[in-house]
Amino acid sequence: MSAPRVVAIRAGSPAERAGVRSGDEILSIDGTAPRDVIEYQMLVEGADPELELGRDGGRVRLVVAKDAGVPLGVEVSSALFDRVRTCDNHCEFCFIYQLPKGMRRSLYLKDDDYRLSFLYGNFTTLTRFTEMDLERVIEQRLSPIFVSVHSTNPELRARMLRNRRGATSLRWLTALLDAGIEVHAQVVVCPGVNDGDALEETMAGVLDRYPGLASVACVPLGLSRFSSEPAMRLHTAVEAQAVVGLVEEWQGIFLQHLGRRVVFAADEYYLMAGLPFPPATSYEGFPQHENGVGMARAFAESFGGDVSAARGRRAGFFAWVDGAPPEGYRAPRAPRVATSLHRGAGVERVTILSGVYGAEVLRPILDGAGFSDVRVLGVENRFFGGNIAVAGLLTFSDLERALGREAEDDVYLLPDSCLSEGRFLDGGRVEDLPRPVVAVASDGASLRSALLETSRQRTPPTPAGPPAGTTACQAIPAGGRR
Repeated sequence: MSAPRVVAIRAGSPAERAGVRSGDEILSIDGTAPRDVIEYQMLVEGADPELELGRDGGRVRLVVAKDAGVPLGVEVSSALFDRVRTCDNHCEFCFIYQLPKGMRRSLYLKDDDYRLSFLYGNFTTLTRFTEMDLERVIEQRLSPIFVSVHSTNPELRARMLRNRRGATSLRWLTALLDAGIEVHAQVVVCPGVNDGDALEETMAGVLDRYPGLASVACVPLGLSRFSSEPAMRLHTAVEAQAVVGLVEEWQGIFLQHLGRRVVFAADEYYLMAGLPFPPATSYEGFPQHENGVGMARAFAESFGGDVSAARGRRAGFFAWVDGAPPEGYRAPRAPRVATSLHRGAGVERVTILSGVYGAEVLRPILDGAGFSDVRVLGVENRFFGGNIAVAGLLTFSDLERALGREAEDDVYLLPDSCLSEGRFLDGGRVEDLPRPVVAVASDGASLRSALLETSRQRTPPTPAGPPAGTTACQAIPAGGRR
């Protein structure tokens, strides 16, 4: 087990006053060596913690004078100090198996660690979950937890995970729910495998055996050009329509029996099926926003001024290994964009860069809110290929190719969900793109503010599309793959 290393100290904090230094290793707190940032936070929560530090090859003991509940003021290097619990499933739909060679090593790490599920919203299959893990989750109330179900049929689930423990590991789901732990589930729907009657059986299984689940997201198989699994294929529009229809049918059943909808279809299904997104109220607080469920609707609501709409946290792809704070995705983010967006002389237009799906969502929102002069460029994802079309998986190489053909005087805005510490998945940096690009937080309110800031003379736009008494985002039109 490695000790957490201090990477930053807040000015004026108890840690700074006590003499803690950047680079120190925290060997123990009040005699206990923390296993992860969860235990670390609990240990430093108390009054006057005694730290044993590793420094310059020696050991230093410091007592940090502070009251209970006062932050220590230290940022540590990672979320887990012992070994990450890696995944021993071999799912044919796993996206990590579909990554090309030569990317950062951290991106190839498959985890199945309940602690990362709690901290970052990673989905765990529970196949490596133990009795001791259950005791800790219950004792420390590590909630919510996110679980990949895929199927409630034991044999089908084991076959999909290619792990015999997949048939029995959902017993831990029952134990978590019985203990009052909030659990959100997902079903990665693979055409011809767990859709149709199998998905119907899964919904019935949720109602019968796991009615305490906070939510269930049905998300489509993500298939890159690097997949080597012959049984994995893309959804057809008809299949996407069937998934949406089944989900909405079961929403009615869950409403009748449980008083809530429980199950939701990912935004990609509505785009593939050419169907309009449901209203914001039907997402019941957007519990799986970061899983791509209701993200488009929440973005539109936020862009239209509804501050209560879900705002996406800057999680990005594999965020826990590449730049997310050790405290987890719930930690507050400092403002990411300080660059001035005011238009300079000779600037012709503002261009928003997004994935193909994002462009389909953005265009009607902008037109309806009076931003028809703002251009949206949907960048094709040739790096991954397949059906990968979300903004969070945009790469440097694809943006470099697209921007190389663009005007030099435009203002280019990019959602920061595709970045981790300024880097794209394929390693490139924003500042190395062939045109100046400004990263903007990936929520509607932030984009609207950035657009208004592009010109001091710009007057607040008047909605052009919706009738009086509605907002520009109350009816995002049907998408449809182009």
